[in-house]
Amino acid sequence: MDKQIVGEWRLVETRATDDDGHPVPSPYGPEPMGLLKFNTQGRMMAVLSDGRAVLPEGQSGREYVSYCGQYCFDGKTLRTAVDGTSDAGRIGGVQVRRVEFRGEMMVLFPPPRALGDVNQHRELIWEKILS
Repeated sequence: MDKQIVGEWRLVETRATDDDGHPVPSPYGPEPMGLLKFNTQGRMMAVLSDGRAVLPEGQSGREYVSYCGQYCFDGKTLRTAVDGTSDAGRIGGVQVRRVEFRGEMMVLFPPPRALGDVNQHRELIWEKILS
């Protein structure tokens, strides 16, 4: 078990770019909220949401996701076997994230995802709040 990842983390920033590296709107809006927890028994849980009190006019929904499962981390790649989630299509699947540590921050890189006609490459930046 890599002790560097074990603990509780708070989402502090999200960034996104298109395939050409140009910025696109940040996932979870300008005020992201999220908690991530990894225990020493190999269980994890994640909850992420757009934290704005009021969404902009014309935006009908709030981006939100939560999931949990058994995880393994080799120092560079995080793999979670999903056994609970807000998105039923993820049950039984494996979430894979590239991981980088930048000082006290942990950055997760989910696989690119299509958003309309653009592939969005996300960075989720986390700060450890409890070891």
